[in-house]
Amino acid sequence: MSQLPKFRQMYRELIAIPSISGIGDVPWDTSNQPVVEKIGNWLQTLGFQIAIQELDRQRGKFNMLARYTPEGCTSGGLLLSGHTDTVPWDQGRWTRDPFQLHEDEDKLYGLGTVDMKGFFAFVLETLRDMDLSKLKKPIYVLATADEETSMAGARELGRFENLKPDYAIIGEPTSMTPVIMHKGHLSEAIRVTGKSGHSSDPSAGVNAIEVMHDVISELRELQKDFKTRYTNDEFKIPYPTLNFGSIQGGDAANRICACCELHIDLRPLPGMSMNDLYGLIDKRLDEVNQKYPGAVCLNHLHEPIAGFRCDPNASIVELAKEITGNQATPVNYCTEAGFIQELGCETIVMGPGSIEQAHQPDEFIRLKEVDPALKQLRQMIQRVCM
Repeated sequence: MSQLPKFRQMYRELIAIPSISGIGDVPWDTSNQPVVEKIGNWLQTLGFQIAIQELDRQRGKFNMLARYTPEGCTSGGLLLSGHTDTVPWDQGRWTRDPFQLHEDEDKLYGLGTVDMKGFFAFVLETLRDMDLSKLKKPIYVLATADEETSMAGARELGRFENLKPDYAIIGEPTSMTPVIMHKGHLSEAIRVTGKSGHSSDPSAGVNAIEVMHDVISELRELQKDFKTRYTNDEFKIPYPTLNFGSIQGGDAANRICACCELHIDLRPLPGMSMNDLYGLIDKRLDEVNQKYPGAVCLNHLHEPIAGFRCDPNASIVELAKEITGNQATPVNYCTEAGFIQELGCETIVMGPGSIEQAHQPDEFIRLKEVDPALKQLRQMIQRVCM
């Protein structure tokens, strides 16, 4: 008899543990250690071997790898992967406690129900009653840290020895539709350093807000360039995007602003070179830099993440289409798929719940999605590993 809690109880316990990730020194950034330890303990009861590693680049954050390997077969098989962190929650917009699983109108509410701590409850429930002694290929369960921010966990997968699956499924909420392509992600801070002075004499300083106006004007032109120079019609939004997400500058109306900082978000198409992309930014800002030498500085908020593409005819894609009845598709958001793919495995993104609920107040998964997703996940494991 399995020692695992029931499905709803596993869900409840995972949602109850805060595991929010943030960039920089923010008060809501939380260690994911209790989450990976709980998932690891549950998998141990099923006979999995557990390895938990603290990240080198992000102390206090952890990756967990569980593996069940049949005798004489230590490579290949299937990796089931998910991240254990969540985004922050909007205190004024949630109508219920985000850390208590709440059932109402055939929905389960809670922070991480679809994005994506709930996926681990699905994995555990699927494995609960399977006869793992009949495995022909290994099963791996990977739980990573800080996907919502820097993807620091996914960048350190090479530290796990002999992690060489044939196939990987990343359980992001896709309504069990296999995702085979997505854009990359860059988050950049552009800081303008001017010179303060009395507002009555503009020549007494260099106004960082005015310089930033020139920067934004040039980047607006880059937005237009993206639309005309780069196109992939497989995407709903077929060109790279550049978003102006946050700006801060100045401290008083009667002072020349000495510092202004803009945070931007870029979503490159798969195959675009990161170096080429930064080169386009530098070229566009060249005139501003010549006019104000040393005033403009670009810094990474996190290391860049390249786009992802899987062969649409790959075996794992064909199997997922057969089992779910859903056609493979690209998406505009970004996942850990590119890092998982570097392990040498065919990789798709596919999991229960809808991406429409991710990062939203009152995040939920519909109960009618649970049983079909469990059945499809079980079939994927059986076909690959048994």
